[in-house]
Amino acid sequence: MAQAHDLREGAVLDDIDRRILAALADDARLSNAQLAAAVGIAQSTAHVRLRSLIDRGVITGFLTSIDQRKLGLTLQALIGVTLRSGSRQSSITAFSEDVRRLPEVLQVFFLGGLDDFMVHIAVAESADVRRFVVEHLSAHASVASTRTSLIFDYHRNGVAASFD
Repeated sequence: MAQAHDLREGAVLDDIDRRILAALADDARLSNAQLAAAVGIAQSTAHVRLRSLIDRGVITGFLTSIDQRKLGLTLQALIGVTLRSGSRQSSITAFSEDVRRLPEVLQVFFLGGLDDFMVHIAVAESADVRRFVVEHLSAHASVASTRTSLIFDYHRNGVAASFD
């Protein structure tokens, strides 16, 4: 019998669930028939198992991966942001809400550690990184400092759901 793993929310994943998740992580557009074949189960079982993973909140959505280069956004950067001390809770909330609305932003991470936030952006050229940092981050009243790192390449194993 496959070993099951308890999740924080009480959901249990067995080997079939994990194989379904792995197949969908590679291609979320699989039809039910393709998913069943990839996992080695009946189509009716694949349908019931997938519906269960969705209903239990294990699968929170199906996303589209966009090649930013095809949109002319050939440069990506990670920008560490440290907020000023003071009214931290309101600063954290305001900063997060403001930044995640900006079109250059792909992801925003609220962190514990050296930086308060990590902001992942995609832009056309280096001047756009500078403009983003100066106009949107450094100009924000709650921002104390930023650190920018250009992304040369990356590999994504999966997409995690928000903690919200």
